[in-house]
Amino acid sequence: MKVNLSLANRVNTKRVPAYVWQIVRLVMIIGISYVILLPLMSKLVSTFMQEADAYDPTVRWIPKHFTFANLRIAWEYMEYPKAFGMSLLIALSVTVLQLASCTMIGYGLARFNFRGRHIWFGIVVFMLVVPPQLIHTPLYLNFRFFDLFGLIPGGGVNLINTPWPLALLAITGTGYKNGLFIFIARQYFRGMPKELEESAYVDGAGAIQTFIRIMVPGAVPILIVIFLFSFVWQWNDSYFIMMYMGERNVLPVALTQFVTRYFVEMSGLSSQQFVLSVPYASVLESAGMLLFIAPLLILYTFAQRFFIESVERTGIVG
Repeated sequence: MKVNLSLANRVNTKRVPAYVWQIVRLVMIIGISYVILLPLMSKLVSTFMQEADAYDPTVRWIPKHFTFANLRIAWEYMEYPKAFGMSLLIALSVTVLQLASCTMIGYGLARFNFRGRHIWFGIVVFMLVVPPQLIHTPLYLNFRFFDLFGLIPGGGVNLINTPWPLALLAITGTGYKNGLFIFIARQYFRGMPKELEESAYVDGAGAIQTFIRIMVPGAVPILIVIFLFSFVWQWNDSYFIMMYMGERNVLPVALTQFVTRYFVEMSGLSSQQFVLSVPYASVLESAGMLLFIAPLLILYTFAQRFFIESVERTGIVG
């Protein structure tokens, strides 16, 4: 009897921590989900409110006057089709260039032994902690007077207000968040078997041919992760777009300007004289934000399975 009681006590002491941990984990998941979903749900509800609901303190989650007029206003004053097309073109172009350059750089740092390899990798890691605002001025001046290390005479050419600065940063692997992409690619390629490359070399393949035909097909999970991260960050970027390409009609820029344009036009006054209705401006901004994030939500809806599988496989291999 004593033996049975001691065994029961041991079982109970083992079950209690597991039970408590399940409760803690559930509370953490609910809390994190609440923090993430609350702003989204608030913007979604505000999108379909009329102006009267914006001033009604009793309206919180269910609009009293349901309307689609806010979406129509945001669509019209953001010039959504034009802004969407420009944003999609820029995001896809930069993402493809970043994917190619960062993958190749990560592969080189992972699989080739050359002098200064660790120093270059340290520079890549250092790129992760340098704020883009810190190198704002030198980057702008480099592209304003771009002379390609002095090879272009006459003080260089002006690349500002063109897509070339974004393209050059992406091609050279020095663009926004590229240090993270290089780091992820390097860690993944380091975990791949060396026998794959050795068998390709035995068959007469060169380094580039081995990378394209052998290593890239085996790195599809990490390519998906880098592509999605790069696309989302480029889609949300307005800092570099406005710095290098001016105030082009892209979605991040249009989102910050369309509310002011609407109130100026409705009031018939100049931008310095009109009175901004803050509650209704918040409602219109919610409609614009919904249109802004809608393509990303659609992308995630179709790509979530591949993204989750890629992250899992990346964690196992890397």
